[in-house]
Amino acid sequence: MAEATTTEVAICSNALLRLGDKPINSFDESDPQGSNIEHVRLASNLWRTVRRQVLRAATWNCAIKRVLLSPDADAPAFGYAYKFLRPSDWIRTINVGRDDDERIPYRTEGTSFVSDVSPLPLLYVYDNANPATWDASLIGAMELSMAQAMCYAVTGSTSLKGELTNELAQALAQARNVDGQDDPAEVLGDFPLLASRFGPGIPRVR
Repeated sequence: MAEATTTEVAICSNALLRLGDKPINSFDESDPQGSNIEHVRLASNLWRTVRRQVLRAATWNCAIKRVLLSPDADAPAFGYAYKFLRPSDWIRTINVGRDDDERIPYRTEGTSFVSDVSPLPLLYVYDNANPATWDASLIGAMELSMAQAMCYAVTGSTSLKGELTNELAQALAQARNVDGQDDPAEVLGDFPLLASRFGPGIPRVR
């Protein structure tokens, strides 16, 4: 028997089940198995934002790309020789350079990078919107994150939201460790904002 493919609806359905709600089969159903339609709409509205937050929280191996960026025709007015438009699916930069030992000077300005090197080698986390390609750790973290995001609206419980927040932090820390075991042990640069929210321990990806 073939294994069922993980979908965004399945992840949101499991998140609602964690909160004691009914499962759903679609974001478009008018009466999804007796569920509160407002909760279904809430899940649909939150999905893209929560997905991008969780993808940004770690260097998930299933959401990494390497590209060589070509310079934009509109060069910077001063300071750097080239401007590069950020990929439309960019979530977070891991490294600018062809390998971990190369550090190309650059700056992020708006939705662009500026640098004196062209083409610009970029290793980054991308917005992988296909849950069928995710590993189990990312799926679990996404279910918890959706449950945490919807918790108060669905249950009205601040204590349950606090429990889910703690469980999510632990799940993300564990996922980073498991994800990092697939690669040589190395250390990424500091990400203070992420560290303050989800804790330290984000591995570098080769």
